[in-house]
Amino acid sequence: MAAAAPLHAYVGTFTTAQRKARGEGIGVFRVDPATGSWTHVQTLGEQVNPSFLHLSRDQRFLYAVHGDGDYATAYAVDPASGRIRELNRAATGGKNGVRQAIDPAGRWLVVANYGSGTVAVLPIQPDGMLGDQQQLVELPGKPGPHKVEQAISHPHDVVFDPSGRFVVIPDKGLDRTFVFALDGATGRLSPAGNEGFMQARAGAGPRHMAFHPKRPVAWVLNELDSTATTCRWDARAGTLTPVQTITTLPTNFNGDSTCAEIAVSADGRFVHCSNRGHDSVVSYAADPQTGVLSAIGWTPSQGRGPRYIGLSPDGRFLQAANEQGDNVVTFRVDAKTGKLTPTGQNLACKSPVCIVYAGGGTLPRA
Repeated sequence: MAAAAPLHAYVGTFTTAQRKARGEGIGVFRVDPATGSWTHVQTLGEQVNPSFLHLSRDQRFLYAVHGDGDYATAYAVDPASGRIRELNRAATGGKNGVRQAIDPAGRWLVVANYGSGTVAVLPIQPDGMLGDQQQLVELPGKPGPHKVEQAISHPHDVVFDPSGRFVVIPDKGLDRTFVFALDGATGRLSPAGNEGFMQARAGAGPRHMAFHPKRPVAWVLNELDSTATTCRWDARAGTLTPVQTITTLPTNFNGDSTCAEIAVSADGRFVHCSNRGHDSVVSYAADPQTGVLSAIGWTPSQGRGPRYIGLSPDGRFLQAANEQGDNVVTFRVDAKTGKLTPTGQNLACKSPVCIVYAGGGTLPRA
């Protein structure tokens, strides 16, 4: 029997004084698939806020966007050791890239420029290197009521639907979740559906989203009002329709908190979201037909500001990256109930922002 491919985790961090950060670059770790424990392999330094990361489908290349920067970076991945080396940098045409995704054919990198309210499309060369952005899309709409967080458009996520035909982009500043069709041949984005977006309620602040792996259902996580919205997904027209909005916080919590990340189990039965302020992971059971959510419970993230949560490729573990707590904490996931239990793995990691995995199985959403 052939040996299983080694599993590695890549951690993006904030590094600058402007971010009040302590990170040192991109961390590379070897992951024990049995215990979920991590062993440090490499830190690629001299990277400015290499925050959100994304792997190519064949896992040969890693791509980073840089907090407060105007470029994206391509890295080559050594599959045996997991180590990475920088290939090149390319202009995103905007400020503060916060999320990115690659089309199914591996030809285009789509980037959300949070700071300048635009979405960029960058070509990917056969050798994994990036070209400068070739299209820059401005997002239309009226800013939400929050005078600080919603002064302008703030796209905050880039997610391809299961068919790969559409790109969904939640905009925290405009209280809208946009849907674009991507022309795979030209790399051009165009609005989908009648209006090209789903409107959220005022002040919700859509941040991140995820699709059900099998059903025509999607979930949008709203940062500012700490809610999750269940949506019907029309895969023909490329439209989202809200059917439920539920709080991510327990009823007995009266403090300040914002949402950050959403993670969905491979079978679509469970949805997990992180709360910064309450410093927890809320777990939901999803109705098998409609995707409507009901809360299972809240698990302390064991650190301040869980900016990211993610499931291991086999779904047995969930990692919480506590940006302000300077740690990554591993939880075991009960496959029957969706409940989380700490494994005892509490890894020191400065200002962690994002985690992606390579090897060891199928590639999860990054």
